[in-house]
Order: sequence, then C-alpha cells, then structure tokens
Amino acid sequence: MTQPADNSRATLANAALSAAEQGWHVFPLRTGTKRPALHGEAACPRTGACEIGHRKWEQRATTDPDRIRATWSRGPFNVGIATGPSGLLVVDLDMPKPNSNGDTPDGATTFEALCERTGHAVPTTYRTRTASGGHHLYFTAPNGTRLANTAGTIAPLVDTRAWGGYVVAAGSITPAGDYEPVGGSVVAALPLWLLSILKPAPKPPQAPSTATTGQSRRYADTALACEARSVAGAQLGEREAKLFRAARALGRFVAWGDLPRHVVEHALQEAGEAAGLPASQCRATLRSALNWSVAHNHRRQGAA
Repeated sequence: MTQPADNSRATLANAALSAAEQGWHVFPLRTGTKRPALHGEAACPRTGACEIGHRKWEQRATTDPDRIRATWSRGPFNVGIATGPSGLLVVDLDMPKPNSNGDTPDGATTFEALCERTGHAVPTTYRTRTASGGHHLYFTAPNGTRLANTAGTIAPLVDTRAWGGYVVAAGSITPAGDYEPVGGSVVAALPLWLLSILKPAPKPPQAPSTATTGQSRRYADTALACEARSVAGAQLGEREAKLFRAARALGRFVAWGDLPRHVVEHALQEAGEAAGLPASQCRATLRSALNWSVAHNHRRQGAA
C-alpha cells in the first residue's frame, strides 16, 4: 500500500541508508518510478560530481550516509541499487506481460524448473517482491569475475542484473505496488552451477589471418569434438550447465558458417543424452543456447 506523502521521504531515506549499511551502492530513482533521477549526459552541467566529466548512475551510486541523507532530503526518491559496484548478482524472476498467453509460466516457475533439471533446490537467499509481483533473488558475486546483465538467457522471464545494471530496493514505492523483502535475511553466495551458466563462454583462439576456410573448419570440428566429450563426461549437477556452455561456445561457429547448426545440435544432443539428460531437456537447452549465441556473434567476413 502506498504510504502518505508526509512520511514517505523519511521512509525512503531509511531504505537507502539500510541498503548502504549492507555495502550496497545506492542512487535516487524518480518518485514513484524505476527510472534514475540523475541527469543524463546531454544535460550534464559538468559541475559537482561531474566536474571532470559526466558520471552516470553506476559511477555516482554511493554508500556514504551523508551523501544519501543530503540527496533524500530533497525529495521522496525511490532507491536504486547499482548491482555491479555492490558486488551483487540479482536474479530477476519476472511476471508474464499483459498480452501474454494465459498459460505462460512466470519467471519463478521457469527458474524452479531450471533448478530441478540441474539437480538443485531453489537457492535460499535474501529475496524481495517487486511491484509487479515478481521476485528478486540477491547473491554475492564471485571475486575476480565480472558478470554482465542477461535477459532470458538462462530461462524465459528470468533476467540477471550485475555490472551495468540496477534493481529497485525494498522500501521503494510505486503506484503499482511497493518493493518489500519477503524471505531470507542473508545474501547467499552465487551458486557455482548458476555461475557456470552466467560466465561468458570462453573465446576460442583467433585463427591466423592467413588461415584458409578449410583450416577454420578443421578448427571448428576439433572444438565440436572437445565440447561433445566434455558434455558426455559431465557429472550429476553440472550436466545441463556444461551442455548450455558448450552450445554457446559452438554457436559462434554456426554464425561464422564453419559448422552447420544441425551438426552441432546432433553432436551435443547425443552427448547430453549420454550424460544422462532427458532428450526433451537437451533439445530445449540447445535451442535456447544456440539461438542466443548465433544472435550475438557476427558472421565472419567471407564465411561460406
């Protein structure tokens, strides 16, 4: 329920200070919305925090209580948490869009299905409910790994926020509803099986500029054989993650024209089933991972 205007400013300031006490870097969002309340680059006055150049919301997010009190004294701003500087990876379990089919499962359901397929329970961690009725699961990101945002990469209606992203903090108020904590008092470390899905696929060594098309395809064939062996030998609990990463790694060769898609699908389907995954699960994982990889890798100039 939206709170009266006379106490919303103090409530939101306390929400920002509480987040900062956790070591989370906060910045103001426009009153009642999810949009940053800071000026854009085109309107930057090049003064104050931007004196030596425009600073975006991720750079200006802070844990300094004095800065937070000064900012929220100017208005009842909602609270944004810059996930990257805060050392967080937040899994966003979204709700179906209003124009979706009535049978479309929500993000919580598809994430539970992913956990079940990979042999894991849904992680217990600090969780908030969003204004739309979705959920945010907070995890501490691993040191030394810079994770980026994803959108539907690991499952439909399941996004993640890390570097370059932010989430709306508990205590924020919108006309559609409030953001509030609903479970877990401790932020858990990001599970290794989920990290293995989210880590960027390793880039293969660049072929020499003088390599012929035949050499490129031989390299692709070798990569396919190695990835298939890795998937086939995967242990319980890591099988789907390995299949997913193999498909993302090999999808670039499909995009470049070095491997036909049906050859990759057939080899990894056999490898996944050999590891003990159901055929239908292999097909769904391969379709999702290959679609993403092909869409995100440009065809090499001159590829067949």
